[in-house]
Amino acid sequence: MRIFDFVSVKLTILLIFGIILGFYWEPPLLPIFFILILSLVLLAWTWRIQKLFFWPLVSSIACIGILITTIALGKALSNHYSHFPIEKTGVWQLKITEVLKPNPYQQRYIARVNVFEEKQCTGKLILNIAKESLLKPFQVDDEVVLLAKLDELQSPLNPHQFDYKDYLKKQGIHHKITIAPEAVLQRKKSNHSLYGMAMKTRETIIKNLSREKFGKNEFGVIQALLVGKRDDISEETYTNYKDAGAVHILAVSGLHVGILLWLFQFLFRPLTYLPKGETIRLVCVVLLLWGYAFLAGLSPSVVRAVTMFSFLAYAQFLNRPTNSFNIIALSMFFILLMNPLVLFQVGFQMSYAAVFAIVWIYPKLQRFWFPDHFLVRKTWQLFSVSLAAQLGVLPISLFYFHQFPVLFFVSNLLIIPFLGVILGTGILTMILSLANLLPETLVIGYNYSIGIMNVIVSWVADQESFVFKEIPLDGFQMMLLYVLFISLVLVLSKPKFKSVLILSSAIIGLQLLGLRRAIHLQNSSRYLIAHSSKVSVLLHQQERHLSSYTSDSTLVEKMAIHYKIGEHLESLKNKSIGNALRINSKQIYRVDSFAVFPTKKDVDLLWLSQSPKINLERWLDSLKPKKVIMDGTNYRAYITRWKKTCEDKKIPFHDTREKGAYMFK
Repeated sequence: MRIFDFVSVKLTILLIFGIILGFYWEPPLLPIFFILILSLVLLAWTWRIQKLFFWPLVSSIACIGILITTIALGKALSNHYSHFPIEKTGVWQLKITEVLKPNPYQQRYIARVNVFEEKQCTGKLILNIAKESLLKPFQVDDEVVLLAKLDELQSPLNPHQFDYKDYLKKQGIHHKITIAPEAVLQRKKSNHSLYGMAMKTRETIIKNLSREKFGKNEFGVIQALLVGKRDDISEETYTNYKDAGAVHILAVSGLHVGILLWLFQFLFRPLTYLPKGETIRLVCVVLLLWGYAFLAGLSPSVVRAVTMFSFLAYAQFLNRPTNSFNIIALSMFFILLMNPLVLFQVGFQMSYAAVFAIVWIYPKLQRFWFPDHFLVRKTWQLFSVSLAAQLGVLPISLFYFHQFPVLFFVSNLLIIPFLGVILGTGILTMILSLANLLPETLVIGYNYSIGIMNVIVSWVADQESFVFKEIPLDGFQMMLLYVLFISLVLVLSKPKFKSVLILSSAIIGLQLLGLRRAIHLQNSSRYLIAHSSKVSVLLHQQERHLSSYTSDSTLVEKMAIHYKIGEHLESLKNKSIGNALRINSKQIYRVDSFAVFPTKKDVDLLWLSQSPKINLERWLDSLKPKKVIMDGTNYRAYITRWKKTCEDKKIPFHDTREKGAYMFK
């Protein structure tokens, strides 16, 4: 069976191409709309002529992808808030659409813009409100009025740092507002949405469950497992699940909904003996899946998973196994039409990669070996599903997370067989909790089962030698790795010259990339005064090795590791930093809070850190540096004053808060 024979697969690929083009091109809306109309006219005209029909179809679907992406990004719309005079302070009327995880200092929300300066407009932005003990956090659907000025989202200031600006752009968010709580007024009346009602239901469930005698770690996992809220999971527990290859259990997604689909189909099997029983069972199962999605807060991952498995349930109802790829592609096409930007979400990519891999690779593994013994056969089937899913998501996982837990199949073999019982019991616990009928014995038993699951995951995660971390992989390598995996499966299932040629090309391509990188790093040397608001840090890359000079390596460990992975380096050493640094022919002097004047006055770079109380004008007159570097550990008021001094003295300066890390060879 050839996947690309399905029309739905071809259409989905064309739509994805249009979405990617629309996201990175960001064309004006009107020309794309006219091209789409022209393509649809040509499509209707060539409906019966196969040779001429192809290109209008390609153009139409690609234009639809570009159009819906441009609309989702928002800036091309004439009533988007960015077309108003937003550079000045104004009155904003916002509606809370999502409550984000708060940080130690702020409550964080995604808000939709309704009105700016008494003019109707649209768009989304981040709303940060300083924490205050007396202020009750806002909920979804709350409407607020505030007087504020927009802030631009900042690009990463260090190489290979997480790009939060790009991450928000992929959600159609381009600005933020940071404000004090006393400057925010909540409107008494607001319109309620289905999503808002679902979120309130979810919060009610969590509130009711929090009154029961669940352990702290167990309750955090229960929230994630049942309703997808991971805010209360301890960092240690989350790390254990990640290192054990079981982090997918903590996200309500395809795995959970797939198990629930099987469970509901099993429970409603007696309905199949009635007239039209199959249809009745399908309707009941789909309604229950969407009912669970509502209880779980209608989060994007849950809606995505329920949509996908609703299509799969329909495919099973048709009783045509060859329809699996067709139905999966149709579900993807439908989801992307509703929200094209979901294509750039890691959860969406991993969910569909895993499902496609299971549907394609799992049957091949079963044909490869089908044991006669019942227990061996069931174990092999479970291992095959885990292996197929892992192969499907491995390149994406390495690209985003740079680690691979070898013992993923152990945690899956020990947990997945019982996950249906755990989920079923959890849903029963939720419903009884809402009705205030939850018995204590059920609470104790459920708490105990979650505790056992945490212990199993912790034991697997403790086998550190089987967790490969800090694996470098860029986007091009990820694509080549997928080509390699797909061609390898084709070669092993049915060897053909074309498949072998593609497999060989992928292997050679990966080797050539590695060789090119090795040549590029040979004899290379680079220094980096990084931006950090906590401590001063100097990174030195020498060929494949990285040294981090800082007073406290734990505070900048993630930054150094991200740089090491991004540059494909082999080792990282932490070293203490001094004041006088001589790098080849350059003399760098770092002035810290002690403000010790250098004994030697031949300074090329003067590095100001930790807000030293100095008269910079006298230092510049005495040392005559060629450039002044100001890192993120300084007070903003000091930096403003120092910039003025450098401008008066006509000495170049570099502020890492504005320009990012200072790099030199």
